[in-house]
Amino acid sequence: MEKKDLEKKIGYTFQCREYLEQALRHSSYANERHMDRLENNERMEFLGDAVLELVTSEYLYRMYPQMPEGEATRTRASIVCEQTLALCARDLGLGEYLHLGRGEERTGGRKRPSITSDAMEALIGAIYLDGGFTSAKEFIHQFVLNDMEHKKLFYDSKTILQEKIQGDYGKGVYYELLKEEGPDHDKCFTVCVRMEEETLGIGQGRTKKAAEQEAAYRAILQLKDRKMRT
Repeated sequence: MEKKDLEKKIGYTFQCREYLEQALRHSSYANERHMDRLENNERMEFLGDAVLELVTSEYLYRMYPQMPEGEATRTRASIVCEQTLALCARDLGLGEYLHLGRGEERTGGRKRPSITSDAMEALIGAIYLDGGFTSAKEFIHQFVLNDMEHKKLFYDSKTILQEKIQGDYGKGVYYELLKEEGPDHDKCFTVCVRMEEETLGIGQGRTKKAAEQEAAYRAILQLKDRKMRT
């Protein structure tokens, strides 16, 4: 995929192309090509994580002046967690632009939440280095903080789904592991949530719990869409 297409999507053009290239360079790609270990995107991810936390903290402070510290901390955690960032990356199609090693390519690394969420943070770090804090802040507001209600919904998705199914249908839900991939240090679980025999949603995550959380979130969105169409 052309990097210019990604720049069009995010509305930002890099002055230093190497920042963008490095943000999209996974360690598996760098290792296969015997590149210096500092040339992958891990340091940019570290930087982007810090910028994201600051921007999110400021956003919550200004937009929710009555929100107590404990709730703000929980809300920020829901926004910057791996699964939420992976959803943001998925909306951008970020995985398609990554440089991956052959092993990661074969095992579905472009869709793995642990990889795409890290790339999202690395991209934030790259924008910060290239265009400064204001540019990074604009990106975060547009592509991470753009739908706060869904972010909050995602964080509490399993509880919300359970209550919704019990209230609307008088039934329970259960989660089923569909697939487990990757080495022990970087597992990817695929889980579905069912109501009786009906599949309501499918999710992926580095842990079963994270995969269940995304599956529940997808189920809630599907049920909302179904209700709107009836």
